[in-house]
Amino acid sequence: PGAAGLREGARAATAAVAVAAVAAIPAPVQSRLAPAARAVAEGVHMATQAHSLSYAGCNFLRQRLVLSTLSGRPVKIRKIRARDDNPGLRDFEASFIRLLDKITNGSRIEINQTGTTLYYQPGLLYGGSVEHDCSILRSIGYYLESLLCLAPFMKHPLRIVLRGVTNDQVDPSVDILKATALPLLKQFGIDGESFELKIVRRGMLPGGGGEVFFSCPVRKVLKPIQLTDPGKIKRIRGMAYSVRVSPQMANRIVDSARSILNKFIPDIYIYTDHMKGVNSGRSPGFGLWLVAETTNGTFLSAELVSNHQGQGAAVLPEDLGRNCAKLLLEEIHRGGCVDSTNQSLALLLMTLGQQDVSKVLLGPLSPYTIEFLRHLKSFFQIMFKIETKPCGEELKGGDKVLMTCVGIGFSNLSKTLK
Repeated sequence: PGAAGLREGARAATAAVAVAAVAAIPAPVQSRLAPAARAVAEGVHMATQAHSLSYAGCNFLRQRLVLSTLSGRPVKIRKIRARDDNPGLRDFEASFIRLLDKITNGSRIEINQTGTTLYYQPGLLYGGSVEHDCSILRSIGYYLESLLCLAPFMKHPLRIVLRGVTNDQVDPSVDILKATALPLLKQFGIDGESFELKIVRRGMLPGGGGEVFFSCPVRKVLKPIQLTDPGKIKRIRGMAYSVRVSPQMANRIVDSARSILNKFIPDIYIYTDHMKGVNSGRSPGFGLWLVAETTNGTFLSAELVSNHQGQGAAVLPEDLGRNCAKLLLEEIHRGGCVDSTNQSLALLLMTLGQQDVSKVLLGPLSPYTIEFLRHLKSFFQIMFKIETKPCGEELKGGDKVLMTCVGIGFSNLSKTLK
């Protein structure tokens, strides 16, 4: 399957070059081309069209574009909110497509006038130093989740500054991705001094004003993993943050969260973070994120953010702290070696690994992960062996799922040789 994937990627690249080359030839010269040469060019163009995947609807847009970029397969998405009062792509989706265009070289993007049809022919992942202003309709985590999938396979190490909202109630926050996704990437051999995710400024809804710096080294191949024993919880860490409100808010959150978690484990430390001035963004707010670490290096996470101005009733810091602690206990109940936020990232890196067996024990699969498995089959022709593992008496918790696959042997051909 690895060789097939590489062949398909090469075929797509050849097709793009051939079509572009023929298009660049002046019309009078084209008319004098040998019929055989014209037939070859037309055949290559038709092969590219047949090779592309077609979808309908706006759901899972990021999944489709990210997997298209990695596999080299063009994708056409039709009927994007076609029946909606406001049809077509939203601002945050257009911003995501612009970001893909910035980090790739030679991508071809076509959007019709109403924005309801998108054709995306991926270019090569280039990387380098990039700056991007994210839409404030979604948080920076929306964009960062996809960058974590793509960054290890760039031609040059990625160094990117993202501006916008750092914490909201929809997407994983930058804090959670730093605490859980980065250790997961290290398991696959993606590590080094240049591997960094840093919150320069915190920005809350509706004003935004946050800034994040992310840098990631490139890797030619990924290591296979065997994560089958999550271990037992040994400590809980977290951070209560507040911006443009009283610093006392963060202390109240910490006290209420500890009142629940102290019943289970003594090793709990929740930091407080109160950013001031220009680093506090443009809007007030507060929140809490918690991470439970196990004896085997598994990280399980939960987070909550206050309602922003004009969105529902105000939330008491005490309620937010207690509810976030309960969410962490729920995540621990679901368990597994990867938390529910990063299930799809783990499965993607297993797919792209060397031609060796990788195994990971997960909690119940989220709907997002289930759809991601379907897309992996479409783009990479790979299927996972899924075994349900009922929990024993000594390890009370939700039923687990053991996911097994053989990597396709994806190799980062664009990585520069030194």
